[in-house]
Amino acid sequence: MNLSPVFPASLARRALAWGLAAAALSGCATGSFIPTTGPSRSEVAQAANGETNAAAIQVVRITDDVARQLLAQRRQGVFAESLAQPSILPGTVAAGDVLEVTVWEAPPALLFGTSALETRTAVLPGSRSSALPDQVVSREGTINVPFAGTIRAAGRSLPEIEAEIARRLAGKANQPQVLVRLTGNASANVTVVGEVGQSVRMPITPKGERLLDALAASGGVRQPVNKIMIQVTRGEAVHAMPLDLVIRDPRQNIPLQPGDVVTALFQPLSFTALGATGRNEEIPFEATGITLAQALARAGGLSDQRADAQGVFIFRLEAADALNWATPPANTTPDGRVPVIYNLDLKDPTSFFVAQSFPVNNKDVVYVSNAPAVELQKFLNIITSIAYPAIGVFQLTR
Repeated sequence: MNLSPVFPASLARRALAWGLAAAALSGCATGSFIPTTGPSRSEVAQAANGETNAAAIQVVRITDDVARQLLAQRRQGVFAESLAQPSILPGTVAAGDVLEVTVWEAPPALLFGTSALETRTAVLPGSRSSALPDQVVSREGTINVPFAGTIRAAGRSLPEIEAEIARRLAGKANQPQVLVRLTGNASANVTVVGEVGQSVRMPITPKGERLLDALAASGGVRQPVNKIMIQVTRGEAVHAMPLDLVIRDPRQNIPLQPGDVVTALFQPLSFTALGATGRNEEIPFEATGITLAQALARAGGLSDQRADAQGVFIFRLEAADALNWATPPANTTPDGRVPVIYNLDLKDPTSFFVAQSFPVNNKDVVYVSNAPAVELQKFLNIITSIAYPAIGVFQLTR
């Protein structure tokens, strides 16, 4: 540039230097002088140390040990491990069930051979069977059989009840044989609701129906299989798993227990990609889940012109017992969850293996910070856009 003696080159250089210094001081003072998409890697570290206005946040570097701990939490949620085998075996009687008791007597049959009872001719010539009126199992879990007294039925199988009645009638009836049949199932039922063809209340037979049997009885699910979560409520325990995993892993097709509630939930899961990635948007994924490596790929990877490979962060609200915290969490949400920022250093080649096992959760925010050189380039561009017009003005006014 041809500068006149009125505005020598040395003075221009000084003006530019003063402008750079003034802008730098202004940027340091305000903290928002340079436009950016989010915090830098150093600013995240300041948040971890409690140097910002917010309380200290847990910042955890993603390692193989951290990934294993989080995967172990997920394994504890699978049905085969979290839901024990039924404490009430299929075929056992409970309060409210209706039982039919039939007694056979060898000839001469006299004890139950009255017109008040329904009698049938048995296979053995001269023998007679008598069907007693249906018995409803009381709240105390008992039924009453003439000449046998009060029989405990709740928690027993039908053969056990038959043997108890026959033992009580021994010596009173002639060679008694007893058959007990369940005619009304009021206790052993499973409720199926949610995104199914039809909500049903399915009885459990001595066969022992399983989870997929209940879904089939309700007409199947109404949404794509890879978008459905199956939730099983058993007492006060609530566990959920992707339906796709239940279908692919026979161990997760667990036997159901009376009183279980099976709910099919349509849950389109997603994470949000922000910062120096190829795409900044909410990205859906399957109910079976994806890894961090897959999430970064679906977000278009890291921007080669902007990204800080050491500044890959996952913002998540984590359960208080999810990890073995280096320091006890000092900042929790009202429902007891811990704000956590996971950090992955992609400059380390081994981190690519860890990223293939680190799970991404629903509503995670995957953020990639800008490299320090990008911020410097922005700063220099701003100074250049201010200094050179100023020099031009001085030239025009010479």
